[in-house]
This record gives sequence, structure tokens and C-alpha cells, in this order.
Amino acid sequence: MPRLTKIYTRTGDEGMTGLGGGQRVPKDALRVQSYGTVDELNSHLGLALALGLCDRLAAIVPEIQNELFDVGTELCFVEEDKKRYPLPQIEECHIRRLEDLIDELNESVGPLENFILAGGSPGAAQLQVARTVCRRAEREVTALAREEGVGPHTLIYLNRLSDALFVMARYENHARGVVEPLWQPGK
Repeated sequence: MPRLTKIYTRTGDEGMTGLGGGQRVPKDALRVQSYGTVDELNSHLGLALALGLCDRLAAIVPEIQNELFDVGTELCFVEEDKKRYPLPQIEECHIRRLEDLIDELNESVGPLENFILAGGSPGAAQLQVARTVCRRAEREVTALAREEGVGPHTLIYLNRLSDALFVMARYENHARGVVEPLWQPGK
């Protein structure tokens, strides 16, 4: 585990940052944007927890946050460097776990019969914000994958996670007895 003894280093003052393997890149590089957005997503999940989630979701969100640190770690290293370092990686089992969660929660909330608006309970609204940030992370990682290598399961994981966050928001409203706000076209 990294040990941070000093928070500021002054090495980024010129708009450059270091990747996990030591390469210096601009702070607006696609790779940095990608793992920065994953970090932002993780913070939004922390806020959802702080707002208070039902017990089922409060148990699963910290696991997802830890997995997002793994995603960020994967994105912080170029593919060639991953062979030199023992890094945590997102694997098929993480994707299956998200799919199982989606199926479980969706069974409780039932089929979606109309588009819904973000809102309802504070936790559900925050999970919807997290979902949109996850979609942005997915778009950024997609752009990165066109230019450089990324882990084979990273994009799939982010895609499933955004779906899971949508169902989690629905489940949070359901668990709180809050009616989902429905889209009313033309209003």
C-alpha cells in the first residue's frame, strides 16, 4: 500500500502529473481525465453513503468504492507497466457480481414502465448523479481505449456499474417508500 508522508509535492505546478509507472503526462491527458472521473464517481458514492442509504445498498456501496480504486489503479498505469507491478485488476467475477446485483434489485422494484426522473429520496437522487458520472467515465475510457490499451474488463465493468447505479437508485426509493418521479412528456 502506498504511504503518503507528504500531501503536496509541487511536481504538478506546471500542469503535469505522474502516472503509476513514473511517466510524466499533462494533467488533461485522456488517461488522467479517465481515472479522475472514476475518482469523482467514487466521491459521489461516498456522498450517497453519507446521505444515508438503506441497509442493502449501504453494504454494497463500499465494495463498489474499493473496486473503483482498482479501476483507477488500472487506468493510472499504461498496459506495458502492468506486467511489472502486481496491481489489482477488474475481472469477470466483478462484472458477474454487478449483474447479479442488478437482477436481485430489479426483481424487487419490478419492470420500468416509464422513464423516471432523477430524484425521490436524497440517497436515490445522489445515486442517479453517480450514474451520470459513471457514464461520463465510460465515455472517457472508451476514447482512451481507442488510443491506448486499457484493461480488458474495465469498460464492461463501468457499463454494468452505470446500470447497477440506476437500479440501485430505484431500489433506494422503493426501500424508503418514495414514489419514483416519472417523466411527463411535454410538461
